[in-house]
Amino acid sequence: MMRAVVFAYHNVGDRCLRVLHARGVEVALVITHRDRPDENIWFRRVADTAAELGIPCLHGEDPADPAIAQAVRDARPDVIFSFYYRAMIPAGVLALAPGGAFNMHGSLLTKYRGRVPVNWAVLHGETETGATLHVMEARPDAGDIVDQTAVPILPDDTAGEVFEKVTVAAEQTLWRALPAMMAGQTPRRPNRLAEGSYYSGRKPEDGRIDWNRPAAEVYNLIRAVAPPYPGAFTEVGGQRFIVAQARRPLPNAVPSMPAGTPSGLRVRDSQVIGVCGDGGLVLVTQLLAADGAAVTPQALARHLHTEQSNEETR
Repeated sequence: MMRAVVFAYHNVGDRCLRVLHARGVEVALVITHRDRPDENIWFRRVADTAAELGIPCLHGEDPADPAIAQAVRDARPDVIFSFYYRAMIPAGVLALAPGGAFNMHGSLLTKYRGRVPVNWAVLHGETETGATLHVMEARPDAGDIVDQTAVPILPDDTAGEVFEKVTVAAEQTLWRALPAMMAGQTPRRPNRLAEGSYYSGRKPEDGRIDWNRPAAEVYNLIRAVAPPYPGAFTEVGGQRFIVAQARRPLPNAVPSMPAGTPSGLRVRDSQVIGVCGDGGLVLVTQLLAADGAAVTPQALARHLHTEQSNEETR
């Protein structure tokens, strides 16, 4: 029987831990994160999953903590798994598993190594992403590929919707790979880093909309950070508005804007429309104030009128 220590968090951590349990892997220890008080916890808690399955669990924010290393050593794992654990696990800890250490990454490596790969893929207008199980080494997402599963990104998918698909892809990938791994025949193929890409993390402030960009880029940004992520935002008269839902309008589905209309949010025929730098339009179907309250087209129209009046009197 394979004996494992699992570093895990989020929905991918929940589902992959359940796959290990279903496949008969002996999980000796789970290490997970404490929820951050400033974060929207819309996902499953791995600590709850471990308790449900009767698996010992520790909270560990820093895998370089000597106490974490000792706990892993005491667990005597054959292998280590990392499923959406947020910190880099030191090489010294990885070396405690003679059978190797393996990470589940939310992209089709070698593309989108690094942080928040699903959000980056949507932001860049990709039509496909997936989940990859790979060998862990000192560099992030750089080890040999064990297996991967692709999922489509449809034109109107948000990052949240794509993440749900990637979670299923991670479950399928691990389920398929485990029998060979448990038999000591883990498949490996090179992760050719020169052919891929690496991206760092994103901050809420990165969701600021530049309406001077083409409509396709603006729409991809809105999709990439739509709730449950912090959301794309814009400011009118110093007040922040979050574009929580939007879509590209079909031809003749919204009224055309007069020639020379400045870029930004506008209201026409009781619809909120984003005018972009290339003349393209984005139809805003849910607009929120900074406190999360819904903003109607009529309320936005009043705000725009006030802003215009203030500008005229300056």
